[in-house]
Amino acid sequence: MNWDFIQENIPLYQEAFLLTIRLAFLGILGSLVIGSLISLIRYFKIPLISKVAGAYIELSRNTPLLIQLFFLYFGLPKIGLTLSSEACAIIGLIFLGGSYMAESFRSGMEAISLGQKESATALGLKSWQVFVYIIWPQALAISLPSISANVIFLIKETSVFSIVALADLMYVAKELIGIYYETDEALLMLVVSYLIILLPLSIILSLIERRLRYAGFGSTSSLSGK
Repeated sequence: MNWDFIQENIPLYQEAFLLTIRLAFLGILGSLVIGSLISLIRYFKIPLISKVAGAYIELSRNTPLLIQLFFLYFGLPKIGLTLSSEACAIIGLIFLGGSYMAESFRSGMEAISLGQKESATALGLKSWQVFVYIIWPQALAISLPSISANVIFLIKETSVFSIVALADLMYVAKELIGIYYETDEALLMLVVSYLIILLPLSIILSLIERRLRYAGFGSTSSLSGK
């Protein structure tokens, strides 16, 4: 193992690390927003728009992020619309992640028992109040494990951003391997970089999930109204 090579190239990985974090953060944030909107549209079965939302989910979930990035980066310029590499990466991650988040939110909302909704209505709450105060808070707690998995999945998907000429972690690793043939060293730094991102995040999300579960949010008893 060439430790001098590793030490010399740590600054490159630091820059790529920060870029990857920034793109992942913006992409995941946008995914949560889009996922929330799509789940609301499908939950309330808004005419026509609900079908469009369903088609978006099927298209997004059944096409790889790599193909979506190809379309954004190489396809759109053919019709006169050119986006920067970073814009393509963020939009692609949002397009992919939004569908997964939408399904997570929707499954959480559908897990709420009908009895809770009927009881809240009987108490005089309006439809929007039932949703805001009864359904949505519990749905978020129920959906958290799925949302956490989606977050981890989307961060790992950033490894394909190099295809649109972004100097992310994967791009730096491939460049160093191609130039210096120091494969073991480059891959070691790549693995460590992703571990630094994913391991603490995974632990934090697990702790949040556990606290919510211990508090009773989204538990079987609360869903059944007992």
